[in-house]
Amino acid sequence: MIDSTFSAFNILVVDDSRTLRKILIRELNTLGFNNILEAADGLEAIEVVRSKAVDLMLLDMEMPELDGLGVLSELKADPVYKSLPIIVISGAEQFEKTIKCIEIGAEDYLPKPFDPILLRARIFSSLEKKHLRDLDRQHLEMLNQEKQLLEVEQMKTEKLMLNILPKPIAERLKKGEKNISGSYPDVTILFSDLVGFTKMSSTTTPTNLVKLLNDLFTRFDIRAEKLGLEKIKTIGDAYMAVGGIPIPRSDHAEICADMAIGMFEDLTNFNQENNAELNMRIGMNSGPVVAGVIGFTKFSYDLWGNTVNVASRMESTSLHGRIQVSPATYEALKDIFIFEDGGLMECKGLGEIRTHLLVGRS
Repeated sequence: MIDSTFSAFNILVVDDSRTLRKILIRELNTLGFNNILEAADGLEAIEVVRSKAVDLMLLDMEMPELDGLGVLSELKADPVYKSLPIIVISGAEQFEKTIKCIEIGAEDYLPKPFDPILLRARIFSSLEKKHLRDLDRQHLEMLNQEKQLLEVEQMKTEKLMLNILPKPIAERLKKGEKNISGSYPDVTILFSDLVGFTKMSSTTTPTNLVKLLNDLFTRFDIRAEKLGLEKIKTIGDAYMAVGGIPIPRSDHAEICADMAIGMFEDLTNFNQENNAELNMRIGMNSGPVVAGVIGFTKFSYDLWGNTVNVASRMESTSLHGRIQVSPATYEALKDIFIFEDGGLMECKGLGEIRTHLLVGRS
């Protein structure tokens, strides 16, 4: 008995002589092949190949209308059937055509009258090579699928990284940089903190509380992205963003001011849609900072310097529902925004400083 791998193959016998077809089919049955198809001419052979699964073709050279050379030329020109193994069967007088068939891509050649032992050898050799090609193709398809899955996972990883880090910083990490940091001489930092959130948390389920906070912070994120700010982090119900990092820009204070005013608009809409009564205070400061990536298993992009401390102090001492800015930020914005005097405030490391409350654009 032949190997079960080969017995399942479909073999197409193509010959205009019914007698020769039957002889070939009988020999194939003797070898253990039972899935045998027939075609009486070249046109019918091509039709069978295109309508049914064929693993090997035994092709006679001399046939009316479309001979074996014509069938071979048409099938080998089609990428779908180019790899179909074809054994050409011809008499000695067709030797030139047989050579042409081999050049075009015939798998092998069998002379008439054929020898059963030689027929067996040629068939099994052709099927063995086809089987190996099929395995290679399946392996290649598996590799392509794995490659596609890997690319999808890489895209997910890159998207996640971009959600955590600024794009230029993420690109540097992808290139293998380890210690990423930089000094920025002039940026504006914004801190916000929700007022009434603690009270809300006592009357709302944890799941719904997270849902509501995510809703509000998503609005802030969208606004920050539109304005060109970089969100740094959230801590509980506090939100931190910066203008002028990682790409320096001269209007960093202006876009932060627009962000602060817009955040109150977002909060008003949020309260109306969720029947909430949250309030907020915001603080801003401008100056130099150091920024960089810290962490090994979990990356974090953060800012350091006294500018950060003062910005945080502006937020923590601001009145509810107001935007308090430092003298540095006020100087950058006083010609294009309206302010109210915020009075004197004690600031650690700076002593008493005069703050201003941002009202809106001039």
